[in-house]
Amino acid sequence: MKIVVIGGTGLIGSKLVKTLRERGHDALAASPKTGVDTITREGLAKAIDGADVVVDVANAPVWEDKAVLDFFETSGRNLLAAEAAAGVRHHVALSIVGAERLPDNGYFRAKVAQESLIKASGIPHTILRATQFFEFVGGIAQSATVGGEIRLSPALIQPIASDDVVTALADVSLAPPVGGTLEVAGPEAIPLDELVRRFLLATKDARKVVPDIHARYFGDVLNDQSLTPGRNPRLGTIRFEDWLGRQTAH
Repeated sequence: MKIVVIGGTGLIGSKLVKTLRERGHDALAASPKTGVDTITREGLAKAIDGADVVVDVANAPVWEDKAVLDFFETSGRNLLAAEAAAGVRHHVALSIVGAERLPDNGYFRAKVAQESLIKASGIPHTILRATQFFEFVGGIAQSATVGGEIRLSPALIQPIASDDVVTALADVSLAPPVGGTLEVAGPEAIPLDELVRRFLLATKDARKVVPDIHARYFGDVLNDQSLTPGRNPRLGTIRFEDWLGRQTAH
C-alpha cells in the first residue's frame, strides 16, 4: 500500500515511516522538510495522489492557544479536502487520551477540534488516542518548576513509550478503518508526581517534587481519570523503568 505520513520527519512520524517500510509498504514522509505543507497546501495534492492511507501525526510548531487551534483546523481542512479529492480510503490521526477532559489546555482543545473535522469529513477514519509519551516527562517537570521545586498533582497518569505508539499506529494504519476512536496507553498507571520523581532520580536531578492536588497541568487541575484511558485500551509493553534505563545508559 501507499501510505502517506503527514509529519513524517518528527519523533513519531520518522519511526512510523521506517516501521511501515520494514513491513513492506510504500511509506512517504510528508512534512515541510520534504516539500509538503498542509498549511499552504504546497506539494500536498502530489504527495497524496494514489495514496491508500494517510496518517496524520503532524505537530503544531507553536503552543500558543490560538496559533495551535489555527494550525490544527487549517491543516485538518486542507488535508481532508486533498484526501477526498484523491479518493483516500483510510484517514488515521494521532490524538490524545483525555483531550476533551482538560478544557483549559489550549493544545487539547485544538486536538478535539481536529477530531471533529475528521468525524465530519465522511472519509473512513480511525482516531488513535495515546497517553502522554515518556519522552515528555522532562518537559512536564520543567513546566511545573518554580525555583528548585516542582509542584505536581499526584493524580494518575499512564504514560507510554513513543515506540509503542508507533507500533499501534502501524497496526491501525494497515487494518480497516474503525470509524471511531481507539486508545493506547502504557503498561502501568503512576501518580504524576511519582513519575517525575523517578525521572529526576534516574537523571541525577536535584530538584524536589512537591505533591499538590491543586497543581495545574498545563492549565487544568487533574483527577485520576484526566490522563488515563477508558475501558479496554491497547497497552504498550515498554515499562517506564526500562525506558529510563536505556536513556540514562547513553
